[in-house]
Amino acid sequence: MLNVLYEDKEIIVVVKPAGVESQAAKKFTPDMISEIKKHMVINKLCTPGKEPYVAVIHRLDKPVSGVMVYAKTKKAAAALSEQVQSRKMDKIYEAVVCGKPVNTVDNYVDYLKKSVDGNYSQVVDKGTSDAKRAELSFETLKTVETEDGVLSLVRIHLLTGRHHQIRVQFSSHGLPLYGDGRYHPAFGGVRVPLALCAVSLSFNHPTTGKRMEFSIEPSGGAFSKF
Repeated sequence: MLNVLYEDKEIIVVVKPAGVESQAAKKFTPDMISEIKKHMVINKLCTPGKEPYVAVIHRLDKPVSGVMVYAKTKKAAAALSEQVQSRKMDKIYEAVVCGKPVNTVDNYVDYLKKSVDGNYSQVVDKGTSDAKRAELSFETLKTVETEDGVLSLVRIHLLTGRHHQIRVQFSSHGLPLYGDGRYHPAFGGVRVPLALCAVSLSFNHPTTGKRMEFSIEPSGGAFSKF
């Protein structure tokens, strides 16, 4: 069942489960757009006989859970997209990383380049062709010793929105995310949940201009160790 945090005629704020696509899936697998449209039809929140309008404003990787906002009108979509571009939409994540950061509070600035097939990104030199600047700041909330080694819970403020940004940057700084089989060799072929959750999202309502903030607590997987 769709977990709706807020809804009106312009927007809908939901919690995306891990394993579900943020946008319309190409295959016959669950995706948030389909789930939201189904929700609107069942609850009679759209014009009968007409397919609901739902626009993707920002994305979360398939294995990542967290708070997302979708637009229900073209006007709202344009206003929210502008906030993404102008960095007025704030996104906060929590993640479990393998190891302990050197500094309790830190800032990472790197340049990322996506692979030709679009399935992978890596940190490259600043002058590399097609490289994009990636920036985030974070604080370490807690570090524990576990059967899997030293793990740290970090709270991340994403300042840019690049492909696999958090996963790539932390991995390149020697702190790969727990369960990240793509950027942490120890988890290659091992099926455990990726410990990354979009825990907070804030933005201005596209019509009223009121600042809105929605938060959740991460749970399950490596988060349960904290």
